Amino acid sequence: MRWTAAMEELERGLLQRDVAARALLLAALAGEHVLLLGPPGTAKSELARRLQRLLPGAHYFERLLTRFSVPEELFGPLSLKALEDDRYERLTAGYLPSAEVAFLDEVFKANSAILNTLLGLLHERCFDNGQHRVDVPLVCLVGASNEVPQDESLHAFYDRFLLRVPVQPVDDAHFAALLQTALPDGEAHPDAQLSSASLQALRAQAQTVRLGGEVIALLSAARERAKDTQQTVSDRRWRQTAALLQVQAASRDAGEVSVWDAWLLPFTLAADPDQVPGWTDWFLHTVAQATPLAIDGLERAATAFEQQLDVERRAPADAQDDSAGKLALARAIAGPSSESELVRITSELAHRRYGALHIRARVAQVAEVQQRVEAVQAEVHATAATVLEQTRTHGWLPPSWRARIEAVHLQRCAQVDALAARLAELHDGFAALPRLAEDRSEFVPTPVSWQA
Repeated sequence: MRWTAAMEELERGLLQRDVAARALLLAALAGEHVLLLGPPGTAKSELARRLQRLLPGAHYFERLLTRFSVPEELFGPLSLKALEDDRYERLTAGYLPSAEVAFLDEVFKANSAILNTLLGLLHERCFDNGQHRVDVPLVCLVGASNEVPQDESLHAFYDRFLLRVPVQPVDDAHFAALLQTALPDGEAHPDAQLSSASLQALRAQAQTVRLGGEVIALLSAARERAKDTQQTVSDRRWRQTAALLQVQAASRDAGEVSVWDAWLLPFTLAADPDQVPGWTDWFLHTVAQATPLAIDGLERAATAFEQQLDVERRAPADAQDDSAGKLALARAIAGPSSESELVRITSELAHRRYGALHIRARVAQVAEVQQRVEAVQAEVHATAATVLEQTRTHGWLPPSWRARIEAVHLQRCAQVDALAARLAELHDGFAALPRLAEDRSEFVPTPVSWQA
C-alpha cells in the first residue's frame, strides 16, 4: 500500500498506538479532524507533531487551552496598523489560521469566544478576519482532552471531530519495552511524506469509490444498533463516515469499500469512550466473525458418551459368569503386594463382555455425532482461513486488532479439533469393548441420551 511508509512513520517507537496513529493518518488523508481522549503523557501531542513532519513545508500550531485563554493566543494579535484605519483585523501569521496541522490540548476548556470561531474554522476551513473571510490551509486539527464534555453548549463543537479515539497508558505487558524504547526525532523519510497534490488526488479518487450493497447493509445494521442502544448519530456524521470509508478504500486502490474498512466505525459512531468497546465487539462479531464457538450441544454429547463408555468398561460380568470368582482366586495366589499377569488377564475377564450388535450400535451413534462435528470443523477452519487472509491483506487494519481476531479464530479451531479428537477416541473405545466369546446376543442398547 502506498501509504505504508507514512503509517510506519507515525507508529515508529510508539507502543500500543496503532489504532490512534492509523485513525489520525486516515483523518489527514480525508481532511477530517481527530479528538484523542485520554490522560496526559499518552503521546497525543507526539502523534500530532509526527503528522506535521509528514507534510513537507507544513506549518504547525500547538496550544494548551485553559478557561483563561484569549482569542489572541490562537488567532493572532490585533493589527495596530489596521486599527489606525478603523479595521479590526488580526495578524494571523504563525497562528492557527495559518497552520496545516494543529494540536489543541484540553480543547474543551476554551471559552465560548474561542470555540465559536473554531467551529467555522474546523467545518468550513475559513476564518473571519475583520471584514474579510479567508480560507485556511488546515489539513487536520488534533484535539486532546481527558474527558468528554458534559456541557450541552459544547456538543456542537465536540461533533466537529469525526474521529474520537480513546488513548490509554501502556499496559503492564508492554511496560518493560516502554522503558527501553527511544522515540525517533528528525524529519520524516521522503517516502513517508504526503504532498498536497497526492492528498487532492486521493480525495478525488475517493469520490469514484462505490459503497456497494454489502457495506450499505452493514451501515444499516450499525444504524439499527445505534437506535437499539439509544445512541444518536446525526445524518451529517453518517455521510462523513461513508466518505471516510471511501477515502480508506481509495488509499488501497480499491474501487469499492470493503466491510473491513468499517473498523473505523467505533471511532466515528461512539459518542463516549465507554461506548467504543461495544462497537468494537460488534465489528469483530459482524465482520471478523470472531464469536465464541456454539458447540455446547456437541460437547455435551461427547461428555455423555465418555460417561457411558466408562460405565460399560467398568460393568461387572453377568451373574452366571464365574469370572469374579476366578479373579479372587488369582489375587489370592499372587499375593496382596503384586499384580501378576494372571491377575491382569483374569481382571479383564471379570468385566462384562458385549455382543456385536451392542458395539455396532454404540459406534454408529458416535459416528453420527462425528459427522456433525466434522461438518462444523470444516466450516470453522474454512472461515478462519478466509478471515485471517482478509485481515492480512487489509493494509489499514491495526495489528492489535489483527492479533485479537487471529487469537479468537485459532481458539475456535483448537476447540473443535479437540472435540473431534475426543469423539475419535470414543469411537475407538466403543469399538474395543470386550466381546462375547460366543456371540448369541441380539441385544441393542438404548441410545445414549444427550441434547444438541
